[in-house]
Amino acid sequence: MQEKDMYTPDELKPQQQPVPGKESRMDPQPIYDDPEKKGSGRLKSKTAIITGGDSGIGRAISVAYAKEGCNVVIVYNIADNDADETKKAAESYGGKVLLIKGDIGDSSFCNQVVERTIQEFGGIDILVNNAAEQHMQKSLEDITDEQLLRTFKTNIFSMFYLTRAALPHMKEGSVIINTSSVTAFKGNQNLIDYSASKGAVTAFTRSLSQNLAGRKIRVNQVAPGPIWTPLIVSTLEPAAIQNFGKDTPMQRPGQPVELAEAYVYLASSDSSYMTGQTIHINGGTIING
Repeated sequence: MQEKDMYTPDELKPQQQPVPGKESRMDPQPIYDDPEKKGSGRLKSKTAIITGGDSGIGRAISVAYAKEGCNVVIVYNIADNDADETKKAAESYGGKVLLIKGDIGDSSFCNQVVERTIQEFGGIDILVNNAAEQHMQKSLEDITDEQLLRTFKTNIFSMFYLTRAALPHMKEGSVIINTSSVTAFKGNQNLIDYSASKGAVTAFTRSLSQNLAGRKIRVNQVAPGPIWTPLIVSTLEPAAIQNFGKDTPMQRPGQPVELAEAYVYLASSDSSYMTGQTIHINGGTIING
C-alpha cells in the first residue's frame, strides 16, 4: 500500500462520537490492513495478548499478528461490534482469536485475562499493552479527580496489573510492547493528564526493560503521533477533525496499518538486540528521545 492511498486531512469529515468511539461508525473508516502484504510466519505458534485490540491501532496489530501465524487474545471494553469485526478479519488469515471483554483498569480482570489465555492457548509469548483513553481539557483546573484517576488506571495502572499477572507465564525470548505517544515527549496543552500518563508509560518501558534483561524478556514501545482511530472522533471537536495531522511534516494523519509492522518487528526475533527503546511513528516530528 502506497502513501498516496492514505487519507489526507481534507477527506476526514467533521464528526464526533461519545467516549469511547467506535470504529464501525467512523467516516472514512481507518485503514487497518494491507491485503497485498503477506505474512511470513515470523510469529508462528506464538500467543499474544493485545489490549484495545478491537479497533484502531490494536485492530491493525491483531490482524498483522494473525497474518504471521500468532494466536491473538483481544482484550476490549465496550465495542462488541468492533471486536467481532476484528476477530473476523484476523481469522480470515487463519489466526486463532479469543475475545475477552472487561475493564483493564481493574487488577482482578487483568488476572482473569491471563488465566483465560493460559487455559485457551497454554502460554503467553507477547504482551501488547496498547489500550488508552484521553479527555481534552483546556485547563488543569478542569481535570477532575475522577478523570485523572480514570486516565491513569486505563493508561498506566493497567500495564502494571496485566504485566504483573503475565510475567510468571512468560519465558526467555518473550516480549512486552507498550504503546506510548508523541505527547510523552513533546506534551500537549489540552491533554495534560493523558500526556503525563504516557510519560509514565515511557519510564515504565525503560525501567522494566532493565529489570527483565537478565530474564531475557525484551521490553520496547511505540510512540504514535496523530493516528486516525476512534480515540480521535470521541475527543476532538468536529471542526478540528479536518485539521487533524496537518501539523506534522507529512501534513496528514497516519493510519493504523502504518504502525502494525513496527509491532510485528518488536515481537519477532528480528529485534533480538533491542530493549528499552522507542519507535517513533509520527509523520516526521523530530523527538530525539
